[in-house]
Amino acid sequence: MAKKSAAARTATRPALLKLTGVSRSYGDREVLHPVDLALAAGECVALLGHNGSGKSTLLRVAAGRDLPTKGTVRFDGLPMDENDPRIRARVAVVGDTVAHYPDLTVREHLLLVAVAHGVADARNWVEQVLADRMLTERADALPSALSSGQLQALLLACALVRPRDLLLLDEPEQRLDPQARQRLADLLRGELADGVAVLLVTHHTDLARELAHRVVVLEDGRIVAEGAPGEVLDRGDAVGAR
Repeated sequence: MAKKSAAARTATRPALLKLTGVSRSYGDREVLHPVDLALAAGECVALLGHNGSGKSTLLRVAAGRDLPTKGTVRFDGLPMDENDPRIRARVAVVGDTVAHYPDLTVREHLLLVAVAHGVADARNWVEQVLADRMLTERADALPSALSSGQLQALLLACALVRPRDLLLLDEPEQRLDPQARQRLADLLRGELADGVAVLLVTHHTDLARELAHRVVVLEDGRIVAEGAPGEVLDRGDAVGAR
């Protein structure tokens, strides 16, 4: 019997994250037109498009950080609400802005996140994540002393030091050098293998091609292409990607 492709296997799983008829307006301006999107455990969907195409808006709505004007967002059957402790315990987000506490060291940031989420043996786990993200030598540094790439690594580490069933990532490759981007790809591949669902906003077609089961291309707040990475990217539909 022929083996199913990874895309076919994930397509048969129930949706962990489901957006139905979701749109977002600011005043009279509709920045995100109605979107349907489903994401299963162990599946990666990459959102591509030029700046201002609606990718980050869609991710914020998916994360519950921005309420849809119309439509619904559900996580494992629950209305998506980032303040719901049942959801906060299972959803990790890396946004498009660098957010941190200026007076906490890198290690203290990770300990705060780990302890807040009840991670067992938090100190040892933090040390492992520091090593994985190449931050061990900067563990006692304050954010102001970090390079832009190290700050991005800190944001990723904060998401990875806590439990998660869903990762929502807004351009996690930004400010990373090519070697760090490859480490990111390897890490996300491991997350998918562990059954974590990943919704990824990216400008890098190589990252989307390597990781995504499906690619969704947005332009002016509308989905203009959707499908397997090879089909979409080989047609040149990934507007604004590189």
